Parts: sequence; structure tokens; C-alpha cells
Amino acid sequence: MLKHIVMWTLADQNKAANLAQAKTLLEGCADLVPGMGRLEVAGATPGLDCTCDLVLYSEFDDRAALDAYQVHPKHAPVKAFLRSVVVARQCMDYET
Repeated sequence: MLKHIVMWTLADQNKAANLAQAKTLLEGCADLVPGMGRLEVAGATPGLDCTCDLVLYSEFDDRAALDAYQVHPKHAPVKAFLRSVVVARQCMDYET
């Protein structure tokens, strides 16, 4: 199994609205490709120490499934939106 975790820090301008839109767009990516399993999206919990505003946790059967997700036509506009509102991004993929 391949786990794919991405964390973003959003620009301050329109942060709340952009965070809500990003969460909705990312949640719409669930089950896009065969071999895609769990997908969770969360914003930072107020009052808890954090360094990012938004996190995506997803699981894939293998690298081929993650690769298919990355280039899926419904994922492209999500990436474009995030690039337009994000100031920092961290990503980690690992196998279990």
C-alpha cells in the first residue's frame, strides 16, 4: 500500500473561503481511479498547534494507482486552484 500525504499553507487573502473550496474540491477526488482507497481532507483545528492549514491523507494500492490519480482530468483543476492560493506545500509518499 502507498500512502500519499500532502499539507498546504494558504495565503492569508481570502483564507477561510479558499480553505473551504480546497476542502470541497479535494473531497471530490475520492474514488477517482481504481486502486484508490481512503481519502481524508482536514483543515487545521483552531487552538491546536500546527504549521499548515490543510492536509490530505490518501491511500493507494500501488504506485500505478497514485500515478493515475495525479494525471486524472478531474484532479487537474484541483491542483490549479491550490497552486493559485497556496504559499507552501509539503508532500510525502511512503509504502507500508
